[in-house]
Amino acid sequence: MRRGEKVYYVKDFIQTVPLPSPKKIYSELERLGYRGQPLARKAVSLASYRHVKRLKLLHSKNTPRANLPPRPNSILMGPTGCGKTYLIELLFGEIFKLPFVIIDMTKFTESGYVGDDVVNILVQLVYAANESIDIAECGVVVLDEFDKIAGAYSSARFAGQGTTKDVSGYGVQRELLKILEGTDVQIPLDFGFSSRGPRALISTRDITFFAVGAFSGIRNLYERKGVGFMQTLEEHSGDEDSIAYHLTEEEADDITKFHMFGFLPELISRYNRIVPFAPLHRSTLKEIIHIKIQNYQREFEEEGFKLHIEPKVIDLIIEEALKRQTGARGLDVIISKYLEDVAFETFGKSEEGEVVLTLDSGGVSHIVKRRA
Repeated sequence: MRRGEKVYYVKDFIQTVPLPSPKKIYSELERLGYRGQPLARKAVSLASYRHVKRLKLLHSKNTPRANLPPRPNSILMGPTGCGKTYLIELLFGEIFKLPFVIIDMTKFTESGYVGDDVVNILVQLVYAANESIDIAECGVVVLDEFDKIAGAYSSARFAGQGTTKDVSGYGVQRELLKILEGTDVQIPLDFGFSSRGPRALISTRDITFFAVGAFSGIRNLYERKGVGFMQTLEEHSGDEDSIAYHLTEEEADDITKFHMFGFLPELISRYNRIVPFAPLHRSTLKEIIHIKIQNYQREFEEEGFKLHIEPKVIDLIIEEALKRQTGARGLDVIISKYLEDVAFETFGKSEEGEVVLTLDSGGVSHIVKRRA
């Protein structure tokens, strides 16, 4: 792990990073298989463009830091399986190819307690940048399951009273403030907690942070009567096409609700955009499932079999996903379940033929047609 003298290879690296327009980014996501979320996709495409544009201004055009636009830190909120994390993976893993890390926030605690220390988020980013701190300073951090670090909403807990220690709530949030505010942070070079181990400085001034979470309990903080998405839910209570809840842009921007949910106002204010992701509808799930089925068909072709899933089975899988409220993530779980027995039966036998997944009175079944 090294920290160069103020390096020229960072400038060279940034010059190799593409900068398509936000509209082209949006279209490229579609080409890569992303479906649905038109409003959220626009917002996050623009945020990714701004991140890269800011880096190019800083390193290629030597723009003074005081004249740079702010970092596009964003909160992405929406029900599980609606494409929040997948969107980030495509943007920075496939389109821009910048170092990024997706961090599971459920394992983090305050410094000194059992669990992971938040400064190790930056260590993982350095490793994602091939151990170059200078390149890591141009990267992206995704704080997944961000809603799980919310503290209990009570004045005693908020004031730090009534508990022996805060190992999962506001303490973690205060630790995050240190790395979000844009400063130099000391990080261990060995993933350890030892104060005696080697350490290095990393600047967080140009790292963009995305906080991602379902925030499913936040709906309870809105009144059932009057304005708001709870009223929308009541009006569409019979609509089975949607998964979980939906927030409008205005509702998502209500920072007071995040405070009531258990977040420090100063932490939420470090994010300049809150992007609500809509629940996936049946039509979007149908587009997504056809893309996923192609992956399974390729797997079966490698084993010598053509895979065909009848339309009635596809409709049933979508209905199950809607019922489970697991979004696109749940499609793979259900498809795998129905293909498990036939895969066990046919894989690794050097045979050829066709596998048909069909629906009969007993439910989903399979037919294997082997070639002689």
